[in-house]
Amino acid sequence: IIACMQILDNKLLYFFLALSNKSNNNNNNNNMLTRLNPSQVSLEIKDPVDARALEQAKAILAEVRPNDAKHCQASNLLSVAKRLGDVPDNDNDEKEATYTVSKADCETAYNNLSEEDRTCLKNLHDRIERFAQAQRQSVTDVEIPIPGGVAGHTVSPCKAAGCYAPGGRYPLPSSVLMTAVTARAAGCETVVLASPRPAQITLAAAHLAKADVVLCVGGAQAIAAMAYGVEGGSGDVSVPSCDVIVGPGNKWVTAAKSIVNGHCGIDMLAGPSEVLVIADKTANADVVAADLIAQAEHDVVARAILLSDDQETIDKIDRAVAEQVSCLPEPNKSTACEALKLSFAVKCASIEECIQISDDIAPEHLEVQTVNAMEVGQKCANYGGLFVGEHAAEVLGDYGAGPNHTLPTGGTGRYTGGLSVFNFLRIRTWMRVDSKKDSQGMVDDSIRMARLEGLEGHARAAETRSLTATPAFKKPCD
Repeated sequence: IIACMQILDNKLLYFFLALSNKSNNNNNNNNMLTRLNPSQVSLEIKDPVDARALEQAKAILAEVRPNDAKHCQASNLLSVAKRLGDVPDNDNDEKEATYTVSKADCETAYNNLSEEDRTCLKNLHDRIERFAQAQRQSVTDVEIPIPGGVAGHTVSPCKAAGCYAPGGRYPLPSSVLMTAVTARAAGCETVVLASPRPAQITLAAAHLAKADVVLCVGGAQAIAAMAYGVEGGSGDVSVPSCDVIVGPGNKWVTAAKSIVNGHCGIDMLAGPSEVLVIADKTANADVVAADLIAQAEHDVVARAILLSDDQETIDKIDRAVAEQVSCLPEPNKSTACEALKLSFAVKCASIEECIQISDDIAPEHLEVQTVNAMEVGQKCANYGGLFVGEHAAEVLGDYGAGPNHTLPTGGTGRYTGGLSVFNFLRIRTWMRVDSKKDSQGMVDDSIRMARLEGLEGHARAAETRSLTATPAFKKPCD
């Protein structure tokens, strides 16, 4: 749904458009999508972390965790949260100020929903959970025999998961479910959720996802609180240090995640959201246009991309975009119109060329609306999430068909995938030798390889397990 809702001063990890020859773009014809030739689309890898936001995030982390303390200080976190508008700054009611929301308040928010809204939220929860549980069951503990013994791996969850759900312009209960439910399905013992100025529907989703701690702060201060933990202040519970932090956010969230990465794990450093649609002449122009607009309304730097082997199809879809976007309410309309200025359409020689360009871009969301759509989709190698056929709308993935909507952006789909239970799991290997005699071939190989690498201490450690070799340290020193 959202890789992130942010402007990063164009210092982003995404494709770069070579628009040097604007006379070929036909923008004078009032096209909604800039027209590009295949040769005008290229990939430029840039840093997803905004330099100014990084400096600001460092300052915030230093403020909430002075002198590199083990944990964030509750009073400092509350002070920053007030200053940045996460919580009300009311000096006359200091005792009421808090950076957490109680489980009781989350439950009340859930109970106060209409029956229809509760049912919708529960349906999303159940589909996300079912898919995540299937992922978890797909990887199991393994054992194999080795010379003289057994080796294997175990699969286990991290203890505490931190989940970030953006606030701000739109409440995003779907992001709460996508992150927290997935962490629960992985088996995490503790789930901490952070969302600035959470709406009631966000708190209801937190209750349904069984979040243990809900922070009503955002930005770099929220990431710091989840990474380093917070010792409870007056009126607040303690926040545990999280082993992994996931979820999309603004440029300060991204910057802070880059800082704490290593102290804890993170899922990804996300850039602006993207959708790419491969369409042929059989595509429904109104459907494709609606999907492009749905992506564009995310943020002014979101990208909606159309690839087709048919010029008439491109023109039909462009006209449908113009007609539909004019009917959007505000602020969605203005946001979408700005994003569409950065969006484009490419007339390709064939569907095969469409696939090639799509693979070069590695879009966050890839829709295929063609004849034999599944066959075309299976030929595509690089993307975050694939949506096959006219009826598999990307928006259905946004709202809980099952697969996670937190997906790699900016070309990173070339080497990684979206959020899943695997972000919360550890695969740890082990070995045991039961028969010293049967392990001797492995011991001899280890002695020889260690000396080939010049690691004499390694060789001697192996020799202590040998039935034939005398450890070098027991021989007279030269």
